Amino acid sequence: MAATAAASGTGSSFLSPRRSRSAASSTVRAAASRFRSPRSVLGSEQLRVAQEGKRMGGAAEPRAAVWTPKAPAPEARLAALPREPRDSRMKIFSGTANRPLAQEIAAYLGVDLGKILIKRFADGEIYVQLQESVRGCDVFLIQPTCSPVNENLMELFIMIDACRRASARSITVVIPYFGYARADRKAQGREPITAKLAANLLTEAGSDRVIVCDIHSTQALGYFDIPVDHIYGQPVILDYLASKTISEDLVVVSPDVGGVVRARAFAKKLLNARLAIVDKRRQGHNMSEVMNLIGDVKGKVAILIDDMIDTAGTITSAAALLKQEGAEAVYACCTHAVFSPPAIERLSGGVFEEVIVTNSILLPEDKCFPQLTVLSMANLVAETIWHVHRDGSVSSIFQ
Repeated sequence: MAATAAASGTGSSFLSPRRSRSAASSTVRAAASRFRSPRSVLGSEQLRVAQEGKRMGGAAEPRAAVWTPKAPAPEARLAALPREPRDSRMKIFSGTANRPLAQEIAAYLGVDLGKILIKRFADGEIYVQLQESVRGCDVFLIQPTCSPVNENLMELFIMIDACRRASARSITVVIPYFGYARADRKAQGREPITAKLAANLLTEAGSDRVIVCDIHSTQALGYFDIPVDHIYGQPVILDYLASKTISEDLVVVSPDVGGVVRARAFAKKLLNARLAIVDKRRQGHNMSEVMNLIGDVKGKVAILIDDMIDTAGTITSAAALLKQEGAEAVYACCTHAVFSPPAIERLSGGVFEEVIVTNSILLPEDKCFPQLTVLSMANLVAETIWHVHRDGSVSSIFQ
């Protein structure tokens, strides 16, 4: 499948019909420069360069080994597609939230990242100016709404408005991490449903379509009155785990009852592994208390799976319980590394064998630690953009 190549070490671009591999390599290396951990994996070219460094005498790091891709060579597949004049009408722009990810996506698609000027005035107001024509083009705006959430969200609104007023044919908002997705219901009286408000604002700003990755709750997709393509980061993590020799006796653990569906789907794809559930009682925002474990983890390797890690209170409490119940080792896997304080202290405390995340959110150096592995989801997002632009099936990527 095409998505499973998202974290593979193929040594060639995922979707690069026009651009050379050297250009993609330089872009990926620039994106990876913010990571100091040798386990950080930002695309196939990053893996290839790491392997070449080892052959030149660098230190060996078995956890960053290249594995065999499960998809055919992308060049051969793309060469069979008919060339259309509208291919030149695809424009990709990036906000300031995660520009390295956008650069890698553009490199895999074989296009240049659109030229855009984004700056702040002295009073904090945001100014955006497109520095190339988008008239009649399919525009894709890449901007995760991570911290600072309100700044990045407002920046995205202004980018949408700039494209709409510049006569873009269509505007697709690519949000690798959708902020405010957890505010998806009224748990108490007189509370807002902020996820619905954010969806309304994106629509009113002028976006025609939204691409999101692993949104916190799928019912939030219904808040949009425009088409939404929901993609999953699981294939990236599954490919990485398949490349490692962990153990044949695996158990996938959901850190709370709300993530059971996600954990069950992950366990089914991971050699049909066993499933366990951690029962917890939440006492307040960003506060949780582990109460009980449903399932057997004694003598097994436990893989905790969640959509995001914020303060890491839930997942570290669950890991501590798994250790008490006799788990041999505990791995943490998530798509979005929010990592609000004190997440780094909790995750690097030694309870986890490895913490595996994607680069949907750009992590600065002070949020990296030795147990962290960052996998690139650029190929997965690039494949989705390609299918949307060519009116193809997005769901076929995950089949």
